[in-house]
Amino acid sequence: MNAMAAHRRHPAAIAILLLLGLVVVGGAYSLLAPKTAQASAVSADSVADGRSLFLANCATCHGLAGQGTKAGPSLVGVGAASVDFQVGTGRMPLAAPNVQAARQDTIKFTPEQIASMAAYVASLAPGPAIPDGQYTTGKDGNVALGGELFRVNCAMCHNFAGAGGALSRGKYAPSLKGVAGKNVYEAMITGPQSMPVFNDANISPEGKNSIIAWLKTTQEEQNVGGMTLGNLGPVSEGLFVWVFGLGLMIGCAVWLGQKSA
Repeated sequence: MNAMAAHRRHPAAIAILLLLGLVVVGGAYSLLAPKTAQASAVSADSVADGRSLFLANCATCHGLAGQGTKAGPSLVGVGAASVDFQVGTGRMPLAAPNVQAARQDTIKFTPEQIASMAAYVASLAPGPAIPDGQYTTGKDGNVALGGELFRVNCAMCHNFAGAGGALSRGKYAPSLKGVAGKNVYEAMITGPQSMPVFNDANISPEGKNSIIAWLKTTQEEQNVGGMTLGNLGPVSEGLFVWVFGLGLMIGCAVWLGQKSA
């Protein structure tokens, strides 16, 4: 017993225990290695495909390594979410030089190609990832909270009903009608065009999901007040009064004048 206790107290026992621990950890890792290698290979193939698409369609403006040129900004650090938003809404590739890229109904690339380009740009530097579907549908969102967050953070540009509005120097805040929830979320975390970035410190993922829920609710509900006039506020309402209201009053005055004569 004394001999065994002496061996246990031997300085080499610690090294032997560490070696056995490394062997056990290495063996456990080797069991998972095939799946990890396969996932890495798929990711590498996606990045390679994305790079080819990028060089063929984007490098002219954004540079061969996404570093940016005089014709286009750097894409280093913008993340996969920015690519998915810009390309997935038809804003990119840019149809023509303009102060602002407009949303297009026709998308040039397939979802798989967009995912590959997003993976390539994401490999250049860390940036916002494509959001989890849990927070992009508006499901289980707090509509009342979403309306409050929208009015505080978004209404000054996008209008109280998300109908959009004019900005300075020919730019504008686009209408949010019919915009997919994923694109709304991506716009908030990437800040496209003149839009500020609303990261999780500003608005939590649950808050963003509530904003999406509020937008969907307001777009689907019926307007019991009559004509919305595009929900553009006092501009369209004032124009309606000047054109139709004053026109009606002038018509009545002419009719009364002819009748009295």
